[in-house]
Amino acid sequence: METNRQKKIGGVLQNDLVDILQGEVRKNGLTNLVISVSKVVVTTDLGVARVYLSVFPQNRAEEILEAVKSNMPLIKHDLSQRVKLQLRKVPNLAFYIDDSLDYIEKIDTALAGKENPITNRELLEKRRRS
Repeated sequence: METNRQKKIGGVLQNDLVDILQGEVRKNGLTNLVISVSKVVVTTDLGVARVYLSVFPQNRAEEILEAVKSNMPLIKHDLSQRVKLQLRKVPNLAFYIDDSLDYIEKIDTALAGKENPITNRELLEKRRRS
């Protein structure tokens, strides 16, 4: 369970990371690309921040994630300049792709009846016999 301090630090990091990443997208002139930070989870010792990114279009997500990971020192430096009055030490950043929108879409299609496992038995996972 996250403490209030972890939530506040996560919110500060999230706002600043959004500004940094979207600024880089605009500065480099990348068109038809949206990067958003959907969630930042900070560990209890405030040493690591797990940053979940949503990328649109989804087919470029892995490419963008690798680019963000390769530029992590620069991102961390920019972040430290922004939060230097609020935090003594900037947590190490770990970036992940947030696939919650795909999960929600899968649930919506299942609920809409497009993929009904009762009528189409192929959608069900096969049970293993032991």
